[in-house]
Amino acid sequence: MKRSTIILLSLIGGFALLVFWSIGAYNRLVSLSESTESQWANVQSAYQRRADLIPNLIATVKGYADFEQETLKGVIEARSKATSVQVNADDLTPERIAAFQKAQGELKGALSRLLVTVERYPDLKANQNFLALQSQLEGTENRINVERDRFNEQVRSFNSAVKRIPTSIVASIGGFESRGYFEAEAEAQEAPEVSFE
Repeated sequence: MKRSTIILLSLIGGFALLVFWSIGAYNRLVSLSESTESQWANVQSAYQRRADLIPNLIATVKGYADFEQETLKGVIEARSKATSVQVNADDLTPERIAAFQKAQGELKGALSRLLVTVERYPDLKANQNFLALQSQLEGTENRINVERDRFNEQVRSFNSAVKRIPTSIVASIGGFESRGYFEAEAEAQEAPEVSFE
């Protein structure tokens, strides 16, 4: 065989290998992206479950006429704000996730204030509907935490693939960008003060 033919076949083979590798890398990025979006849907589903439980909780608590109306109003407003902040799976930037997380944190804070206020109402604390709803909310908070952890793990896998060389070249050409993580709230960084006074 002529030397020029060997060189030509080597170039064609190398190019074909590069094309097949690029296709494989692109398909892997698509798969990781879809997994990240699917996990984001699971996170939103867990938060939606919490939002769906709140009207039942409010209705149960409203039955106690002397219950603090400001506390209930705070929960209703926080729920409204939390459900209005929507983040699309294809726009998972750190800023969008932080805004989503902030709204959800405000709702969690309002719920915490509600549950603390309930301590002053022994009849309400003994109400079976309230106890069942409180238990469901606790379980939902656990689900939210699990789904956020799974989401962060999926984002880590996706971001690692997007940033690794030479896959980063395919990611750049294909329009794949790093996604944002759920991060601890600023208050979580500080140890709580304990006082026995």
